[in-house]
Amino acid sequence: MKKNTHLMTKKKMTVHLGEVLREARLKAELTQADVAERVGVATEVYGRVERGNLTPSVPSLRRLCVALRVDANAVLNLTGHEAATWLQESDPTPEESPQLRRLLRILRQLDDKQLCAVGYMARSLVSPEAH
Repeated sequence: MKKNTHLMTKKKMTVHLGEVLREARLKAELTQADVAERVGVATEVYGRVERGNLTPSVPSLRRLCVALRVDANAVLNLTGHEAATWLQESDPTPEESPQLRRLLRILRQLDDKQLCAVGYMARSLVSPEAH
């Protein structure tokens, strides 16, 4: 799996985890501070998990599942027959040409510095009226 595809999938998974954990917390009528205390993390850290900005470690995820009384398989959406939403690739939009899709695949392999350089080059190719 390519680095950027992996990062996109990880972000989708992290957002999904946060949404499911938030729903479970609200259903249990707990505050973020309550959950954080039960799990042994700072409230701010748990808040980042719920907002999809932090992926919990496996031990932390296990403690979260115990504290919120939810099954880890359900949290990860591994119980259904369909693939988890965070595992599904988005379909290309009809307006994307094959050339654009190939370019996007290449761009996803670049680091931030390389992307910045490509961005400068691309902007220099676009006519001033298009800005």
